Amino acid sequence: MLNRHVIHAIPPRELKEAFVSNLNGTSLVEVALGSFLSPLCLIHRGLILILCHHLLHLHPMTPLLLDFFVIILPLVLSCTVLSSVLHVVIITMTLVAAGLFYNIYTNSKHQRSTSSFIQSGVHFHQVPFITLFRVFVNINTAISILAVDFNVFPRRYAKTETYGTGVMDFGVGGFVFANALVSPEARGKNTSGLRINHIWKQLLSVWPLMALGIGRLMTVKMTGYHEHETEYGVHWNFFFTLAIVRIVSSMLLTVLPANRSWVFASVICGLYQLTLETSSLKDFVIHNNDRDKSFLLANKEGIISTVGYVAIYLIGVQVGLYVMQPRSRVREWLRALLTLLLTSFMLYAVLCTCQTFVEPVSRRLANLPFCLWSVAQSVFLMSCLGLADMIVLFCQRMSGCHFLTSSCTLQRKESETNTDLDQQTSKMERHGLIQAISRNQLFFFLLSNVLTGLTNSTIDTLHCGSLFSVFVLLFYMLINCFFIYVLHSYDITVKFW
Repeated sequence: MLNRHVIHAIPPRELKEAFVSNLNGTSLVEVALGSFLSPLCLIHRGLILILCHHLLHLHPMTPLLLDFFVIILPLVLSCTVLSSVLHVVIITMTLVAAGLFYNIYTNSKHQRSTSSFIQSGVHFHQVPFITLFRVFVNINTAISILAVDFNVFPRRYAKTETYGTGVMDFGVGGFVFANALVSPEARGKNTSGLRINHIWKQLLSVWPLMALGIGRLMTVKMTGYHEHETEYGVHWNFFFTLAIVRIVSSMLLTVLPANRSWVFASVICGLYQLTLETSSLKDFVIHNNDRDKSFLLANKEGIISTVGYVAIYLIGVQVGLYVMQPRSRVREWLRALLTLLLTSFMLYAVLCTCQTFVEPVSRRLANLPFCLWSVAQSVFLMSCLGLADMIVLFCQRMSGCHFLTSSCTLQRKESETNTDLDQQTSKMERHGLIQAISRNQLFFFLLSNVLTGLTNSTIDTLHCGSLFSVFVLLFYMLINCFFIYVLHSYDITVKFW
C-alpha cells in the first residue's frame, strides 16, 4: 500500500521518463530473429494477392484492409502480446507461407521451372528492395514510438540507456541507413561542377528536417511532454541528427569519391573509437551531467553521436551504389542479394569481435560496434526482404498474375504484352499500403510523431491493460495508414520543399 501511494505521488511526466530509462536491451540474436517478420509479412501479402486478386475490386478500401491485417497486425502483435513467443510466431508464419506457396505451385498452369525463372529478364520502376526496406523501417518505427509507452511493449525492446541492443536502437541507425540508400550520391547523380552549389542545394534540402526539429523542440517544451534527456540531450532530437548528418556527409562526398565511401566511413569509425578509448570523451558523454553550463553540455549525446551516424550514412551510400547497379536478369539480382547476405554475416563476425575486445554496442555514443551493428542488421533485413520479393516474383510467374506489384517485374514476351495488362498493372500500382507509404515517407513519419504525442496526452499509457494497449496501437496505426492511403489514392505527394 505504501508503494502505491509513493507511485501516485510521482508526477506522470517523471513516471514516463523513468519508464523508458535505465534499460539494457536484448540480444543480437533476438533482434536478428525479428528481421524475419517483415519479409514473411511481405510473402504473405504477395501470395494472398495472387490467390485473391479478383476480390481487390470489391471496395476501394479492400487493398488497405488486406495490407493492414497482413502487415501491420502481425508486426504490432509480435512486439506486444506475442513478443515472448517470437520464435513460435515466425515458425507459424513460415508454415502458413509454405502452405500458400504449395497451393499456388500445385494449381499453377504456367511455367514452374526454377532454372528458367533464374534466367528470366526483369525490369523495375523503382530501385528493387530499397523501397521495401525504407517502408518497413518506417512502419516499425511508427509502431515502436508509441508502443514503448505501454507496459505491453517489452522493456528489452526499448532504447538502451548507455550500452545494449534494443530493437528501437536499431531503428535509429536503420533510419539513417535508409536515407543514405536514396541520397543523390547513392543514385549516382552528377554532383560535379561548382561544389559550393551542390553544398548549397543540400543545405536547402534539409530545411524541412530542421523545421520539424524546431517544431518538436518547441512543442515538447511548451506542453511539458516527457523526454529522455540522455537520448539526445536537452534541446536536440532525431530530426536535427538527420539534417546534420545529411549536410556533413554531402560536404564530405563533394571532395571524396562516393564509390569509396565505405573506406572513409571505416576511417571515421576507427578514429572515433580510438578517441573514445584514449581520451576523456567517453566519460564526458556518459558521466558529465552538468547540462546548464553550455549548449554542448546540454546536448552532448546528440552532437557527439553525429560522428557515428555520418559513418553509417557513408556506408549506406556505398550499399546504395552497389544495389542500384543496372541488372537485367533474376540471377544477377539473386547474386547481389547473396553478396549482401554474406556481407552482413561478415559484419556480424566483426561486431562480435569488437564487443568482446573493445566495448559493447552503444547508441548513446554511436560507437564503432553500434555502427557495425546498424549496417549489418540493415543489410541483413534488406537482403531478406529482397529474397522474399523474389519468392513472390516466382509465384507471379507460376500463376501468370503479372499485374501484382513487386520490386521487379518479369519481362513478358511480345505476344503476352497487351494494353489491358499494362493498364491493369498501372491500376494495381495505385493501391496498397507499401506504395502509399513509399510515396509520402517523411509525412508518414511526421504524422506518427504527432499522433503519438496526442495519444500520450489523452491516455494514461502506463496503466493500460494489454488488450486495450494493443487496441490503441492498432487504431493509431489504422489512422496513420488511412491518411497515407487516401493521399496516395488521390495522387497527392506531400512535398513542400
